Amino acid sequence: MSRADCIVGIPSQAPGDWRARALLLACSAPAVAFFAAFWLLPAGLLLALPAREGWRTYFATLTDALYLQSLLQTLALSLAVTLATLLIGAVMGIALARHRFTGRGLLLSLLTLPLSFPGVIIGFFIILLGGRQGALADLSVALGGERITFAYGLLGLFLGYLYFSLPRAIASYTAAAEALDPHLEEAARSLGGNGWRVARDVWWPQLLPTTLACGAIVFATSVGAFGTAFTLSSKFEVLPITIYNEFTNYANFALAASLSITLGLITWVVLWLSRRVAGPAPAAGA
Repeated sequence: MSRADCIVGIPSQAPGDWRARALLLACSAPAVAFFAAFWLLPAGLLLALPAREGWRTYFATLTDALYLQSLLQTLALSLAVTLATLLIGAVMGIALARHRFTGRGLLLSLLTLPLSFPGVIIGFFIILLGGRQGALADLSVALGGERITFAYGLLGLFLGYLYFSLPRAIASYTAAAEALDPHLEEAARSLGGNGWRVARDVWWPQLLPTTLACGAIVFATSVGAFGTAFTLSSKFEVLPITIYNEFTNYANFALAASLSITLGLITWVVLWLSRRVAGPAPAAGA
């Protein structure tokens, strides 16, 4: 410390600290520029775009019956998919975690394989099963009946979303069930608890964080799914397809931005609530 620094009471800055700080700024500058150019700027333009058509454009989803119907259909479908995914995923995940058998690893790999498929391919799978030229239609005609199809409406979208979301739930619940404390279950059974009471008092509290996190992700993914919906939603329109039609077919960029903001806010609120309700993750070794 120099004499001048001792007089004013401020320690001097070592040259190495300045060089480290300059190196840190130089390394972070590309990341900051990328973040500003590809997130902050587009997000700012998206938020400002509806204002060009008037402030009422921000509320078009709630004031226009067509867009409100699309939003409600999207939310109802996503909620149904989320509940079905959590129920089936929990049952299969717990069963896979508690039972060891030959081929278990192969079965788990096959069940989680759809994670590698984009939504368009999953929509194509549903068409191959329940489309106009699908297996079910060919079978119904071969049996002398009418051509049966379900791929292009609500049922097709539901099965496509479920097929896309279920592997995430199975993988999450399998990992969470393997981490369950077996001593708590043994204590509950020694006190006379049956299967339902053990599930309610032991399994449910330990699996609740997984349920909330997985449910929020499945819901957010279903609300914003585009590839599967683009392939299948010819008779049942969801909000991502409405947004696509507005800015692609009608060049209505302000309205498309307004609908996108609504969709983004809904998913953000759901994810934020799941984190709030689940609470902080337990520390390692706790």
